[in-house]
Amino acid sequence: MAERIITRAGAKLWSQVSGPDDAPAIVFANSLGTDHSIWDQVITALPDGLRVLRFDNRGHGKSDAPPGPYTMGALIADAEAILDAHQIRDCVFVGLSIGGMIAQGLAAKRLDQVRAVVLSNTGAKIGTPDSWMERVAKIEAGGIEAIADMVMQVWFSAQFRQSDQLAHWRALLVSTPVAGYVGCCHAIAGADLITPTSGLRLPVLAIAGSEDGATPPDLVRETAALIPGSRFHLIRGAGHIPCVEAPGEYARALTGFLKEIGHV
Repeated sequence: MAERIITRAGAKLWSQVSGPDDAPAIVFANSLGTDHSIWDQVITALPDGLRVLRFDNRGHGKSDAPPGPYTMGALIADAEAILDAHQIRDCVFVGLSIGGMIAQGLAAKRLDQVRAVVLSNTGAKIGTPDSWMERVAKIEAGGIEAIADMVMQVWFSAQFRQSDQLAHWRALLVSTPVAGYVGCCHAIAGADLITPTSGLRLPVLAIAGSEDGATPPDLVRETAALIPGSRFHLIRGAGHIPCVEAPGEYARALTGFLKEIGHV
């Protein structure tokens, strides 16, 4: 695996790629308050012969967290620049939550880069501006720790919250730079992708978790329904990050989609 830093708009953006340069590409974008590691168990279960690219969204993980607020357009442009730097075309772009919003926007903007998308636990519009600004106010008053327990409630199923793994994901959330988390909250608050997403005409797999308190299955299903011919897969018993809670089922659903569209 090779790591690479791409600089765009004054921010250094971390990426990692593996697999042959000429192999079919699959790209993964993480959710708010996480990093590229949410995909660890899924990637190891995918078929051989893929070029796999992961990156950390602006403000997260190993990428810079410049002062915000950010816009969805800027986050989409970050992804665009990363794919261009790696000379990736005709990829399958897998995005979870805010990563799924980036997937929708990039697919509408760069048909040469994206041939299919996986919209995981996301929506064309998530929450309301007021709800996001309420979250920002809590963080500005008490740090990310002030929202951590609430986030765990909506991220994970009750069963998973009893496991030893919860502490790791809570710590990852709390370690997210405040500027990055708040910046991305502003980007989500200002994003309404219903019109561009309704215009997409490409293969789509939508994935939802039955216990997702952040982007409930109905929201994911409604977003998928904007795009003719989209597929929908519900992972029962999983919350907002099913690639962590149910990586085996997630990888099977993703592999089935890749085979169906001739990408493996």
